[in-house]
Amino acid sequence: MSEVRLRFPPSPTGYLHIGGARTAIFNWLFARKHGGKLILRIEDTDAERSTKESIEGIIDGLVWLGIDWDEGPYFQSEFASEHVAVARRLLEEGKAYRCFCTKEELDAKREAALKAKRDIKYDGTCRNLSKEEGDRLEASGRPNVIRFKVPERDGFIGYDDKVLGRIEKHYSEIEDFVIVRSNGRPLYLLCNVVDDIRDRITHVIRGQDHMTNTIRQLLLYEALDAPAPVFAHMPLTLDPKKRKISKRTHGEVVSVQFYREKGFLPWALVNFLVLLGWHTSDDREIFSKEELIEAFSLEGISKANSVFNFHPGDPKFFTDPKALSINAHYIRNIPIEELAGYVEKEFRAAGLWDDSYAGERRQWFLSTLDMIRTRFHTLKDFVGPGRAYFADDFPFDEKALRKNILKHDSLKELLPTLANELELLEEWTLESTEAAVRGFAERMGVKAGLIINGIRTAVTGQLKGAGIFDVMVAIGQERVVRRLKEVPSLYEAG
Repeated sequence: MSEVRLRFPPSPTGYLHIGGARTAIFNWLFARKHGGKLILRIEDTDAERSTKESIEGIIDGLVWLGIDWDEGPYFQSEFASEHVAVARRLLEEGKAYRCFCTKEELDAKREAALKAKRDIKYDGTCRNLSKEEGDRLEASGRPNVIRFKVPERDGFIGYDDKVLGRIEKHYSEIEDFVIVRSNGRPLYLLCNVVDDIRDRITHVIRGQDHMTNTIRQLLLYEALDAPAPVFAHMPLTLDPKKRKISKRTHGEVVSVQFYREKGFLPWALVNFLVLLGWHTSDDREIFSKEELIEAFSLEGISKANSVFNFHPGDPKFFTDPKALSINAHYIRNIPIEELAGYVEKEFRAAGLWDDSYAGERRQWFLSTLDMIRTRFHTLKDFVGPGRAYFADDFPFDEKALRKNILKHDSLKELLPTLANELELLEEWTLESTEAAVRGFAERMGVKAGLIINGIRTAVTGQLKGAGIFDVMVAIGQERVVRRLKEVPSLYEAG
């Protein structure tokens, strides 16, 4: 195999959405697997919709995901003169022609074809116009487009798709398609081929929604005497209602930035997205960067569309449960110093950061993160359910409050009384706190579980968590005592 060269060509008409990110990931993995190159090419020829903000958002999203590229970013608009020159070349070589049919004429022909139940395709009215007649019509000011002249041949044109197998279409079924608009701008169909030839692209990995272009692009490669790349068309990513995911339909919930802001780790999102339409023979789901590059192959891409089960209305499970599960796995298992770097950004944004967490209290900070991360799904959980370890203004889970405290009137007096005893402890350790709590429960004639559950909710606001004595030691004697003394106020508020 010669040097493998792939491209990711996003259109900068909005943010980087998860479908585009998945395409970038697949191309990146294939390039890295085969020691090849990935080219970032911004297809910005839609001047009305392309924005600087979108370009910056796409690049920022790729960088955050860890998807690097070897060349670019190139901008398609910079090669506009080349696209026009190629169109003129095809015209001069008789492989394309000027079409002067008006929109009204074309609409009438389509309507007639529908009524007659014929295939709807251009009938070639202008295909054999002489150059002189074409020049005369153009000189008269009549608008025209440039159409590619599909060869009149028997048989089929096709390609071996690395995902879907052999794809063919009979020449008679392909209409003479437009490659340049009446305003002189070449269409994406042509620009994409010209750019891929210039960039020496060997493999094109893209969504199945681009398949309508592929046969026509093969004709363009042939007309330009250039070898066609290998094509692999990925399945589409659908929403829970089995609709194609799109920026227009779904808004920010399908953007990479949305998941970044929701507390996803970048590699966790990469790991999840690659599983939307790809798998290994053993159905493994968790991969390091090196493992995923090694395991990736075009043969593992599914033919069937995948479903991304996001639920934007649910604040806890706003997205696909598998996505949250994979993110939780990485939160639990990445090196604690790496996790601390991500959490620090969340703390700074939430106003919780204390410079001592990077200095004299670093070990406490790291050990506390290590203790509480086992039940968290996203980085936001560290400033939500985990806030009680780092600040006094923390949220109470309503279910926990009702079940562990408000349901038991006796705790209104028991927990403040316990606080008075805990305040006198000379040592604040796992052993001393456990002995004090269990001894208190025994003397009061109540189950230790009642006291322990009450302590957990009073000092953390949560229903579940790490071992309660580990929690008490982490939060500290002063805070635990104060929060237990404030328990009566919870009854008043409840």
